[in-house]
Amino acid sequence: MRILVLGSGAREHAIITSLRSEGEAHEIFAAPGNAGIAQDVTVVALDPNDPVAVASFAQTESIGLVVIGPEAPLVAGVADALRERGIPTFGPGKAAAQLEGSKAFAKRIMQAAGVPTGRATHAATLDEVAAALDEFGAPHVVKADGLAAGKGVIVTDDREAALAHAAEYLGTGGVLVEEFLSGPEVSLFFLSDGDTVRALSPAQDFKRLRDGDEGPNTGGMGAYSPLPWLDEGWGGEAAFVEQVTREVAEPVIRQLDAEGTPFIGLLYAGLILTERGVRVIEFNARFGDPETQVVLPRLVEPLSGLLLAAASGNLEDVAQPTFHDTAAVTVVLASEGYPAAPQVGRAITGTDAAASIEGVHLAHAATAHGPEGLVATGGRVLNVVATGENFAQARARAYEALLRITLEGGQFRTDIAASVG
Repeated sequence: MRILVLGSGAREHAIITSLRSEGEAHEIFAAPGNAGIAQDVTVVALDPNDPVAVASFAQTESIGLVVIGPEAPLVAGVADALRERGIPTFGPGKAAAQLEGSKAFAKRIMQAAGVPTGRATHAATLDEVAAALDEFGAPHVVKADGLAAGKGVIVTDDREAALAHAAEYLGTGGVLVEEFLSGPEVSLFFLSDGDTVRALSPAQDFKRLRDGDEGPNTGGMGAYSPLPWLDEGWGGEAAFVEQVTREVAEPVIRQLDAEGTPFIGLLYAGLILTERGVRVIEFNARFGDPETQVVLPRLVEPLSGLLLAAASGNLEDVAQPTFHDTAAVTVVLASEGYPAAPQVGRAITGTDAAASIEGVHLAHAATAHGPEGLVATGGRVLNVVATGENFAQARARAYEALLRITLEGGQFRTDIAASVG
């Protein structure tokens, strides 16, 4: 099958790696891709956020499936343009993508669908923000009501810091002030064809920059899958996934369909497991990064078949996906200064040596080929992904590989999945 993957990050590289691992010989294109992706598939100079350009390329090249990785093309309506031309597309249309593009829209859908979530207030002025902060109390949670690449959220006991964060985003569509919820967080992905959903295996990511969940929020510094601790108090992974499917995913998909905005693509449920039960923190309308990097290597069934079934409205004919009984860990290597002011253009060496370790592969995020070799072009540079028979083995492989990579000023967490048995 001829497949076009839109995006340039580690998530897209992970999707492409999964597609390439299938027995079937796909012809894969990526737009715009990165240096690592370019080593694996054909990259094309195409603006992934331009609906007309993407649809024209897909039609001209007889693309049989388009997979939209990042959120921006979804909100730009790229999926709509592709479907208008009859091209199977994995990714929701512009209207349904508001589930990620607007926190207020997502809260309304959750309330209409009866999905368990925390209390929240949409605020358009600093006075409204201040009133909501006082109502909910500390710790304060303030979220940008729009796309912020995973970094538009602050959780703090400092009221002034919460107000300052709100002021930064008020001019771009307001903010959401939420009550603070306490408990372990879980990322759970659902494939949807607009009617039927199929769950993938859950993962947990690490959002803070430094060890011990210290430092600023980031787009994610690492992740692991599966979550063996779900056996304690949640009845195990299968029971947990079935509960969230029934109480969260299916009601949301039904509500969106009832409103005339069917959701076709990947529904990412960001969950928190509180003493009162499962609560939804947020939804995303695409594969999560870095969780995708640890979920897909464990997938048994060919990814292309699942994505095409969802894109074609045939997901009900597909069985629940299954996963290998292995542990997967990913650790992000980030540039110096990330997330505030990443230093770019610095050389990266040792990637081949890192990837030579058994059970290890790399997912490139912000890399390019310079005159003298590989260079970093952004904050989160690449992911080291390792699988093993258990988490001790997977962690050991991941960190051995990281130590073989050189990036001046590079930073990474040393505690990813450290507490998992």
